[in-house]
Amino acid sequence: MMGSGSLLDLRSVSHFFGSRLIFKGVSCVLDPASIMLVAGPNGAGKSTLLKIMAGLLAPRAGSVRRGVPDRSMAFMGHQTFVYPALSALGNLEFWNSVYGRGLDDAGLLGLLDRVGLKGFALEAAGTFSRGMAQRLSLARVLLVEPELLFLDEPSTGLDTASQALLHNELEAARARGAGVVWISHDLERDLGRADTVLQLSGRAMAYFGPAGEFSREAL
Repeated sequence: MMGSGSLLDLRSVSHFFGSRLIFKGVSCVLDPASIMLVAGPNGAGKSTLLKIMAGLLAPRAGSVRRGVPDRSMAFMGHQTFVYPALSALGNLEFWNSVYGRGLDDAGLLGLLDRVGLKGFALEAAGTFSRGMAQRLSLARVLLVEPELLFLDEPSTGLDTASQALLHNELEAARARGAGVVWISHDLERDLGRADTVLQLSGRAMAYFGPAGEFSREAL
């Protein structure tokens, strides 16, 4: 049973690709107003676990419970979820409709301005560089204002200013009571921003607990 008020609760989650074990026995809880870093070496299954947490992939064993509706969640990762045939503004208009946010064009253009894309509002997203597409994906997350946010190395492709904006938005999300699950490629930089850490190692969960008690030497 999910803990009272929890945003996310995993119990004994395991996953396989074919007959190959990816990880087993993952249990964790994400409370409101908290950030969880998912740590582990390449190939440990971090991205797979994040997709399971977000409901994009079903686990082979165990249970996943989310305490918010789908429209209150957002996912930002290697796949930008950008529609290449639509303009930058058209992408946000689509997501604005899907999530029922009710923003007008001025509000959507304001989001594009925040991520440095206002001057490209009417250009097809399919012509964007990787960094520009990632900034458009960030604008989508800002639009949603999710209660539960999943980030798979979101800084990839972002310039320094956009990274700073992302980090500020994570702090704002936590301040308003949202929960964040974050795979970071720079643990040295981002560990201090987290409340808890979940470490995958040796095809299992090696650690889940306070970020302040996590030993980086264990990676």
